[in-house]
Amino acid sequence: MENKPIARTLRLFSQLMELHEVNPFKIKSVANAAFKVDKLPFPIAGKTLAELEKVDGVGKSIAGKIIELFEKGTIAEMDELLANTPAGVVEMMGIKGIGPKKVAIIWRELGIENTGELFYACNENRLIEAKGFGLKTQEEIRKAIEFRMASNGKFLFAQVEKEANELMDEVKSIFPDALKHFAGEFRRLSEIITEIVIVVGSVDHELAYNTFMQSNILNNVTRNENHVSGELQNGLLVDIICVDKADYFKELFLNTGTDEHVQAVLERINTPLDQPETEELIYQKAGLAWMQPELREGTTFLDKAEKNQLPTLIITHDLKGSLHNHSTWSDGVNTVEEMALYCRDNLKLEYLGMCDHSKSAFYAKGLSIERVLQQQEEIDHLNKKLDGFHIFKGIESDILYDGSLDYPDEILQKFDFIVASVHSILKMDEEKATSRLITAIENPYTTILGHPTGRLLLSRGGYPINYKKVIDACAANNVVIEINANPLRLDLDWRWHQYALEKGVWLSINPDAHRVEGFLDMHYGVLAARKGGLYKEMCLNALSLQEITKVFEKKRSAVKA
Repeated sequence: MENKPIARTLRLFSQLMELHEVNPFKIKSVANAAFKVDKLPFPIAGKTLAELEKVDGVGKSIAGKIIELFEKGTIAEMDELLANTPAGVVEMMGIKGIGPKKVAIIWRELGIENTGELFYACNENRLIEAKGFGLKTQEEIRKAIEFRMASNGKFLFAQVEKEANELMDEVKSIFPDALKHFAGEFRRLSEIITEIVIVVGSVDHELAYNTFMQSNILNNVTRNENHVSGELQNGLLVDIICVDKADYFKELFLNTGTDEHVQAVLERINTPLDQPETEELIYQKAGLAWMQPELREGTTFLDKAEKNQLPTLIITHDLKGSLHNHSTWSDGVNTVEEMALYCRDNLKLEYLGMCDHSKSAFYAKGLSIERVLQQQEEIDHLNKKLDGFHIFKGIESDILYDGSLDYPDEILQKFDFIVASVHSILKMDEEKATSRLITAIENPYTTILGHPTGRLLLSRGGYPINYKKVIDACAANNVVIEINANPLRLDLDWRWHQYALEKGVWLSINPDAHRVEGFLDMHYGVLAARKGGLYKEMCLNALSLQEITKVFEKKRSAVKA
């Protein structure tokens, strides 16, 4: 065994001891030994206990731990600490900028147990509320996590949208007269991006090659036939495909849809594809209506395209209000009034749904019953004050482990609507997770099921659920399912939107905003909704103020009946 792995183990041992507040002298001794062992000019493998005791910085106690590591491959005392530490918490200690003491605060005071949750908390400005953290530290941690996430070659759509559009602007400036468009994942509005693909149709594509090869747009540029490949500053791969203008639309089609989609369309064409003048002509030859790029995932929408029954996909302008938002009453940054005025004056919306955290979310300053009543008094006052706008009284009520909501019925009935979400005890098998959600869905006060799987893209897979059973339960109990628009969530996954719509279940594009800028995440929720085929007639917050007021009143009346 080399010295470095031994030093790494001792370093982790010292960090775990610090995390669990073991004797400070012991922590310092193990940390010092880890440093010394790492710098030794000779290997310590095979040394006897007596020999190890004489090594500078080791001593008798730590020598015994090293021998235990040699003989058993582990240290029992460290294993005990690991058993009492969530794996995600151990992972957080590897993030640049935070040591065990800060991780302990993040874990114990904020209830954060993995890197994904920590990144989410940084985006929601929650970290600055903890002792010893400031805005600068929070930003440094966020950037360190982004770097770690990017190192696996995958990016959130929201992380690369700006850079991708800047790249396209440069392409347009280089080739003002050429045909050019995104293809691949980015054009399909995929939630995870591994590569930016751009198709360029130019009369002189040799000039296109040479220009890209000599420009500063891309790093590590290579050429393979008609492909110029490279990467952006953030490490995102780029593939620019240069073709003659006559071949442009065929190439754009071939490189936009998934392989399954492209193959399925081509199989419907009996004549040579040749050089179509538009993408529409390709679909026309296949006997299909033209399909929006975001629908070109597999074959889900081909039958509808054949029958000319494709939905008119929802757009941001269709949204009339914003539901599921947080204020300074819990873990938000802005007051209820500031949130309302931003929606009314900047976004030109008709209503706002306030859904601060409920009492179980202690880490997010969840509302006690007394504070619920105080907030509702404030909302009543604001509704009298604000012209042409309405604030609905909502709550994001925690779904407890048994599926119940965390307020008694006499409090639940005071809300206009309730978003029910799971935030704690996320380690469940499919049967337990599904049962827990269905119990909450069957609660007559539940209006919307919030972020159904609790996933955080690229960092935390959601708890496993039986989607069909959960969606069927929503259909049976008249419960709306949230499309959480936070680009880290986008949950309900778009792959299940069609099943929900076919069952008559409404969806709601909710930003889960914790500050006024968070409302802008509705953009990403709309993109995800479009991939799932959502149309405004089945989107809750596409209803006007008058219409959604009736929906909420009808739901509450059904409970009283």
